[in-house]
Amino acid sequence: MKNNLEKVKYYLRRYGIIETLKKIFKRIFHITENRMSNQEQYEIWMKNNMLTEKDYEFQKNKKFEINPKISIAVPMYNTNETFFEELINSIKEQTYSNWELCLADGSETENSNLKKLLENEPRIKYKFLNENKGIAENTNEAIKMATGDFIGFLDHDDLLPKNALYEIVNEINENKNIDFIYTDEDKVNNEGTFFEPYFKPDYSPETLKCNNYITHFVVVKKELIEKVGLLRDEFNGAQDFDFVLRATKNAKEVKHISKILYHWRVAQNSTAYVADTKPYAFDAGVNVIKQYLKENNKNAEVEFGQDVPGIYKIKYEVIGNPKVSIIIPNKDNVNLLKNCINSILKLTTYKNYEIIVVENNSKNNETFEYYKEIIKENNVKILNYNKNTLLDSNEEKEVEFKNSENEKEFNYSKLINFGVKNSNGEYILQLNNDTKLLSKDWLEFLIGYAQNEEIGAIGGRLYYEDKTIQHAGIIVGLSGIAGNALVNLPYGKHAYFGRESATRNVSAVTGACLFCRRELYEKVGYMDENNFKIAFNDVDFCLKLMEKGYRNLYIPYVELIHYESKSRGYEYSKEKEERFNKESENFKEKWKDFLEKGDPYYNKNFTRKTCNYDIETVENNR
Repeated sequence: MKNNLEKVKYYLRRYGIIETLKKIFKRIFHITENRMSNQEQYEIWMKNNMLTEKDYEFQKNKKFEINPKISIAVPMYNTNETFFEELINSIKEQTYSNWELCLADGSETENSNLKKLLENEPRIKYKFLNENKGIAENTNEAIKMATGDFIGFLDHDDLLPKNALYEIVNEINENKNIDFIYTDEDKVNNEGTFFEPYFKPDYSPETLKCNNYITHFVVVKKELIEKVGLLRDEFNGAQDFDFVLRATKNAKEVKHISKILYHWRVAQNSTAYVADTKPYAFDAGVNVIKQYLKENNKNAEVEFGQDVPGIYKIKYEVIGNPKVSIIIPNKDNVNLLKNCINSILKLTTYKNYEIIVVENNSKNNETFEYYKEIIKENNVKILNYNKNTLLDSNEEKEVEFKNSENEKEFNYSKLINFGVKNSNGEYILQLNNDTKLLSKDWLEFLIGYAQNEEIGAIGGRLYYEDKTIQHAGIIVGLSGIAGNALVNLPYGKHAYFGRESATRNVSAVTGACLFCRRELYEKVGYMDENNFKIAFNDVDFCLKLMEKGYRNLYIPYVELIHYESKSRGYEYSKEKEERFNKESENFKEKWKDFLEKGDPYYNKNFTRKTCNYDIETVENNR
């Protein structure tokens, strides 16, 4: 009851009486928001972003410094005449004209009606193969016909919008190092309705290893194809996934164009229609990942990721037996702390870890009695921030790195830094005392990914007490600053393209559960104790890692309950509100350029007003 009253006070101060009453009524009567469907949002988006004839005319007359020939490789097999005609027309209507279309036909018999569609167009090459070599080899035959500087991949019944090749060439002119390009896409049905847009993140290596989010439209420099090799028929069904992994790994620069430049045809028995109509394709995906990891000297278990087709679960082998220091700041709230520590001791299967509770101004005798009891566990220690001592099962001793200020003000960043400096693990896990572990093999997952020297901070999937999502990565720029992704998504319900279930690159993760190598704290100057005492210290820390070239990560298989804000109370006092506002301004000033550019892992076509991958329905800048 007391906690609920604190919430009401907090909401009143932050949102006013009207919005507070709305929230109360929604909670009491279980009222949900009447949100527009994805299709309704997309139809508005298409209207707002529709190109005009004037735009197309401008593109046709554009004089580029570099005018590469784009070869489009298309494998054919018993091709539908109507769909094929639409495809041919979509190529001919391109506003960029230096292209060639290379068709390799593995059909049982040659179709004279299809060949008629190719007449009087010297830019189209057609080869009848006399046999069906499979999708990989049929595509390879089309690639071998290509004479272009770049090669694009297209299915025999899909469509390109008129500006597709123009946008590709425009990017090539912007950056001459680009040798791998991919775009956003949607689907098209037999009635010509466009739906289910896939607005993708910028290049995300860890996301890609677990899910071929790149799919279409891919354009690759011919030199890169010659370097990595053609498609491999042993992975038929996931041959594109295999190629994309190899090509992006070896590319000089991967570029994502956040525009819908590919229309994927929905037909019966296609994975565009129902994802699991071709289960062999997803089995092939497992083999693709295993082979890729083998070729890159990585040992890991690979399996399907929960119940979302096309999303895979990778659990890397832990090298050696590195020690993990779990840092838990605490002030009283013994029941919460007990709940947290007991869950760790009960569930954790990885053995080489220590729990360091950073004691900060506790007042209750019950708290210190619990400390005396819990340190009987060999791997639990109490680090007293105010006394500069470390208490374990053997003795209490002064610490090496001391808190120079015996302050009463709560400073989360100082507590974490104090804990990190006085621990000895190779890996650090920041953990809130108001969390409860749900995953047995969480540390194996975290260490496995963090062993990669390119990885920065890693976070997990955190739930509210009712098992709705509290955290699935952080979106920088949400509500003008930053916010958690997919908040309140019900347990078991899937988000946009299964984002809650996919291991993903993200710009930041919450400090309530943040894992990384110890050395990274030293490299970025630890958490900022002056500008971000309470808020945004985790986001700031993650962005500092990105600034140094590290990639941050969300892993859905690390799961915890987060009894959010029970430990510290809600920010409803005037003093706390002023501090929050000050730290908000500090963040916006420090990361102004990043905020203006936008979160690379959250497509610019999503609104920043919600956290659910809702499409922006206000006209975007072209």
